Amino acid sequence: MEFGIFNAACLLPRYVEQHGASAEHDRIMDEVAFIVAADKAGFKYTWASEHHFLTEYSHLSASESFLAFCAAKTNNIHIGSGIFNITPPVNHPARIAERVAMLDHLSEGRFEFGTGRGSSTTEQKGFGIQDSELTREMVAETLPQIVRMWKDEDYSYDGKFFSMPSRNVLPKPYSKPHPPIWMAAGSPSTFDLAAELGVGILCFGFSTPDQLTPLVARYKEKIGDCKNPVGGFVNDNVMITTTMICMEDGAKARKTFLEADSNYHLSLVFRYLDTFPRPPGMPEWPQIVPAMDADLLDAVIDSGDVAVGTPDEVSKAIERYTATGADQLSFGMLSSSMSIESCEEAVETFGKYVLPTFDKDPIHNTTKQRLSAGGS
Repeated sequence: MEFGIFNAACLLPRYVEQHGASAEHDRIMDEVAFIVAADKAGFKYTWASEHHFLTEYSHLSASESFLAFCAAKTNNIHIGSGIFNITPPVNHPARIAERVAMLDHLSEGRFEFGTGRGSSTTEQKGFGIQDSELTREMVAETLPQIVRMWKDEDYSYDGKFFSMPSRNVLPKPYSKPHPPIWMAAGSPSTFDLAAELGVGILCFGFSTPDQLTPLVARYKEKIGDCKNPVGGFVNDNVMITTTMICMEDGAKARKTFLEADSNYHLSLVFRYLDTFPRPPGMPEWPQIVPAMDADLLDAVIDSGDVAVGTPDEVSKAIERYTATGADQLSFGMLSSSMSIESCEEAVETFGKYVLPTFDKDPIHNTTKQRLSAGGS
């Protein structure tokens, strides 16, 4: 099992109250500090979201700029788009191809290309997309064309959602044939599509390990049959996002979680990401998901459903996620009111006591897959 982190620059009310007028800037810089701490602790990946117009939920819109800055401040961690929105009204495909290649150069091969269509009608309609279902067609059209742009010096295209006259899209990727390709997924049909295309899965679901196991198994079975990947090699990889608070003092870890307002963030997910299936019983905004109390938190820690507590307690949860068959766990710790100081403590503690038990290979899985397919 490999480990990563997830960045979104969320601005929850408690954090804003504490930081006042500087809250937006402070949270963006917290995310940078989070990545630097994760790099030092041995985490292999960081994933930066791309969201637009979603007050409180995310202020990380220009993630290509953010990731370039973070690449310069780190040494080993792979920087990933989680995701770049590849629908043409939001980002022209040629601009995506250019950004990916440039980030690949600036990071000297540490970039991971996560793709998606966006999950919020607030965002989609803000860019003139009135029918959310059209975004599926847009992604199906644009992703193969982005791969073509990396290869062809004389590229042209006349399609349904975008067209280009003959042009050489520059620069070409530093990694050969190109960085690993991933796709955001939350439904069984998207797991199937990713397997058919030979790309990795960025799973942003809100499920227990047991609920994720059949989805991972389905993907692993299907990707084994992929003979014609959309890219130059198959990226057989499943990343799952969850939370983590690992501290030597288990009581402090529990207190940190209970004060992090994770229930408020979950409520924002279903306020804004309205193309996600809504779980039964999920309240309609402005009602908020009830906060977890200490007794319930103890129960879910004991079950291994949440990676909160001492290193031993967190290890129990990691074992359950490992059993799903997934390849990577990423922790979105600042998608809450958690302070950067608590986040850094948890990352350092996890890196010292938990990570070495589960990830013993210094080489990134995506790098090994690219090299085994003849890349460089």
